[in-house]
Amino acid sequence: MSVSRRYFSTCSVAGLLAACGPDKAAPTAAPSDATPTKKGPPTMLILGGTGFLGPHVVAAAQERGYTVTLFNRGKTNPHLFPKLEKLRGDRNTDVSALEGRKFDVVVDTSAYFPRQVEATTVVLKDNVGCYLLVSSISVFGDMSKPGLDESAPTAAMPQPYSEKMPDNYGPLKGGCERSTLAAMGDHGLVIRPGLIVGPGDPTDRFTYWPVRMANGGTVLAPNDPKDPVQFIDARDLAAFMVDAAGKGLTGIYNATGPAEPTSIGALLESCREATGSDAELVWAPTPFLAEQKVAPWMQLTVWVPPDDPEFGGMGQVDIGKAVAAGLTFRPVHETVTDTLAWWNDLPEARREKPRAGLASEREREVLTALAASDVQPAA
Repeated sequence: MSVSRRYFSTCSVAGLLAACGPDKAAPTAAPSDATPTKKGPPTMLILGGTGFLGPHVVAAAQERGYTVTLFNRGKTNPHLFPKLEKLRGDRNTDVSALEGRKFDVVVDTSAYFPRQVEATTVVLKDNVGCYLLVSSISVFGDMSKPGLDESAPTAAMPQPYSEKMPDNYGPLKGGCERSTLAAMGDHGLVIRPGLIVGPGDPTDRFTYWPVRMANGGTVLAPNDPKDPVQFIDARDLAAFMVDAAGKGLTGIYNATGPAEPTSIGALLESCREATGSDAELVWAPTPFLAEQKVAPWMQLTVWVPPDDPEFGGMGQVDIGKAVAAGLTFRPVHETVTDTLAWWNDLPEARREKPRAGLASEREREVLTALAASDVQPAA
């Protein structure tokens, strides 16, 4: 079962949403004279800030004493943060509201195209201590291999240049990285998350499993419980981002988790324990799932076959550099519990239309087909 790059890119764009990075040497600090504000609490500008990750960054920054300003179009969750300063503009057409402003830290959560980075950095580069770009592990040119670190090559920009989404999501994110580091130099910081999960996730990719396990019964599970997976709670990612910028870190950091390698089996056991579920897991081999046209990542979520010829290394990205720099992780049990609580508080109409996962009717069909076959599920 091979996952097409376009298919995976579609998922990446739904979720969040370069020059080769430095090796895993000790983090470097920006020069002390980079900080533009010398008195009062530190200041942070967030480009975006009201989607999924942004509010968690706001919370982490405020907990650490930052005065936070938002720059966005005012279209996504405009009711959030009524007490924060909000600068209105559109990074595609008008960033004039940023002219003459100074900030200790800029967090760019909303750049998809290099020209967007260039438009903001040309205005801000002489007036910020740190410019942090939220990128993605989708930038890697070859994700078939496990153990990719920050030095692994990134995907080449499309030729001829095209901003077509989602096809070119990874290469364009890589271009955003290069634009950030070229413009900001020792003040540039790039964080590459993997799958971002937790309360508020609009994609339902991780949420599928806590909800499905809580419902109990016979659960279709993918391939083998030992298959590796990676993900990061948005709150842990936000805390690392704010702390890394405050420490003056520069360069590129892969940021997914947990700290120790984990598996789809461990994740589902965490879901079972957190929900008190009586769920019985039935593990269907990858070839059988392919025959049944059950897709990884968006139907049997979080998981990608480790032998996939294009994305097999996706659940085994090297995060050692970020962990050494202070990236920490809450227990998976906590993420599962909080995600399920958030989901159960959503309006019924929203919960009736999950955006990822396998529909219950389809799951029953596949389980019936598996039982009628001579395929032996994994133990």
